[in-house]
Amino acid sequence: MKQVGAFVWDFVVGDDWVGAVGVVVVLALAGLVAHATHSAAWWVLPPGVAIVLAVMLRRAVRALPARVPPP
Repeated sequence: MKQVGAFVWDFVVGDDWVGAVGVVVVLALAGLVAHATHSAAWWVLPPGVAIVLAVMLRRAVRALPARVPPP
């Protein structure tokens, strides 16, 4: 069971936990909008995913070592 849990954690979270949390937040927001408006809230997902991807990319780029220009 411990190995299955470790696999699921690695599969869902992967390399960046911010992405996993961001997707959960976007899905929860879409659910809240759908519940509050009693209509489809699919339109919340594309901008939410774009924002999560932008945040993940920005974090990844900042984590890269500084490149030294050639002389």
